[in-house]
Amino acid sequence: MAPSRFSLLFGLAALAIIILVPWFLVSREADRQGRSVSELISMIVGLRDDRVVSAPVDSRADRRFLERRPIGRSLEGSQPWISHVSIVDLDQDGFTDVVLCDATMNQVSWIRQEAGGSFTERPLGDTILAPAHVTPSDVDLDGDIDLLVAKMGAILPNNDKIGSVVVLENDGQEEFTTRILLDDLARVTDIEPGDFDGDGDIDLVVGQFGYDDGEIRWMENLGDWNFESHDLLALSGTIHTPVGDLDGDGDLDIAAVVSQEWEEIYVFENDGKGMFDRHLVYGATNDDFGSSGISLVDMDLDGDLDVLYSNGDAFDYIPPGPRPWHGVQWLENDGDLGFTYHRIGDFPGAYFANAVDGDLDGDVDVFVVSAFNDWDSPEAASLAWFENDGAMGFTRRILATEPT
Repeated sequence: MAPSRFSLLFGLAALAIIILVPWFLVSREADRQGRSVSELISMIVGLRDDRVVSAPVDSRADRRFLERRPIGRSLEGSQPWISHVSIVDLDQDGFTDVVLCDATMNQVSWIRQEAGGSFTERPLGDTILAPAHVTPSDVDLDGDIDLLVAKMGAILPNNDKIGSVVVLENDGQEEFTTRILLDDLARVTDIEPGDFDGDGDIDLVVGQFGYDDGEIRWMENLGDWNFESHDLLALSGTIHTPVGDLDGDGDLDIAAVVSQEWEEIYVFENDGKGMFDRHLVYGATNDDFGSSGISLVDMDLDGDLDVLYSNGDAFDYIPPGPRPWHGVQWLENDGDLGFTYHRIGDFPGAYFANAVDGDLDGDVDVFVVSAFNDWDSPEAASLAWFENDGAMGFTRRILATEPT
């Protein structure tokens, strides 16, 4: 029996939807990344070797302004899992120290710098299962530096309520007491301080990755280490929740990157009294984009805070490994909480990026570490920097291929 005219029209309409909707989504993502559609399609289906995107290091660009130097305890006989490092003068003696989270040892450690540039490492506080992030802050406003520790409970995917909000309270002599402010949570990935309600004390914002169930909350400081939680978002996959005045109105707003199937960045706009309006400021159309971290920094030196954003997570794959769309980008703050996407460059397995003027030429460069590169290759980069040409054009320079 011959198909009816309705059947033909329906089939043509369905075919148009099948073709045009994916093309629209790919076109939109290509526009976000500053690529052609054919280039993005080649990356997605694996037809392109992304390692040739950035210019190779030449003799002119091989600037020896960094000296590689081991610090801390010897790694012989152990395989650390360093989930986060923070640079801070913890004992306020004028020398910069390093505080780190080790998810193998289940420990926060302090690598203290002494006069003459020597370093010694010692553990702080009690055992903390899978510490994911450590943030220095004088939480109790007693003049010394405490440490906020995000306890995941397990780094690998887990639905159990095994996370905690932890403070290592400094007694002023760098002896630390472990305080559990909130327990039995979906896995906690970030804790950041700020006075969100304008009452003069330090409140907290907490990102909970969870697995199927996660959330973002802020914790109002009631005094004497008591806090009241206020929910901001009920989605799994939160990685970082940095704090800053993103709209220039004088109070602290909150940004958040949410991975998993969402691959989105939110801004929670503060009214100055702890009431927040939620804004979705970026969303990738690639469900496997691999969001891995954000920080707030004035990338273009125009006086406002932009968002530096890495994507290189690969826990969704077995085995985990690099993908051609991994890399670094920044969201330019256009005012009124509007942001414009700019791709900085490609970097396999990009896991976190820091912005600093590394070559001291007056602009902001970007340094990025890889967690999921092709470690079977001796040429796989573990650390790179993107040199800013002063006009927000970036060239990738490899700094290290070890450890791999």
